[in-house]
Amino acid sequence: MQEASFTPSHAPAPPEPRATLDTIDTDRLVLRPLVESDDAFILQLLNDPSWLRHIGDRGVRTPQQAHDYVRNGPMAMHARHGFGLDAVVLRETGVPIGLCGLIKRDALDDVDLGFAFLPAYRGAGYAREAALAVLRHAGRKLGLQRIVAITVPRNDASIGLLESLGFRFERDLRMPGDPKELRLYACSLETIAGAE
Repeated sequence: MQEASFTPSHAPAPPEPRATLDTIDTDRLVLRPLVESDDAFILQLLNDPSWLRHIGDRGVRTPQQAHDYVRNGPMAMHARHGFGLDAVVLRETGVPIGLCGLIKRDALDDVDLGFAFLPAYRGAGYAREAALAVLRHAGRKLGLQRIVAITVPRNDASIGLLESLGFRFERDLRMPGDPKELRLYACSLETIAGAE
């Protein structure tokens, strides 16, 4: 009987495991990565007058454009950085009520906190609850030490929320290609523990 010769296999190495996308749970909310089927919710949120006034017109007018926005924006950011804007959904019903999450903008050195909620869910503490959970996640799970946020100067509700979380005004700025004046706020994540 002839012995078989052994030739080492040169098969490609298995792919590296992909980072799982975290969900963040609070008492009333679940923050989860956006998915393409969130297009109807995104279409409604991005055309809300408050979004248009304070954040800007993203030109999303159809379900397909909303689908593309989710895929090319938040989903792509999650794939690149391991974080992005998340859907904020009510724990009891699963209904999406807003967005909250982290954004890495090329024009900013630091990671940026972003949030927006549908009109029916403003003023109930959901934005604070979601933002606080995102900031804690950023410090504990992502190891970030500093987070910034940008807003238009007259967005009093967002400025009030940021200040209540420990953010402080740093400077005025303009983003490349956007003539709108913005205000940059920053927060050390060490201060978040005291923002109960």
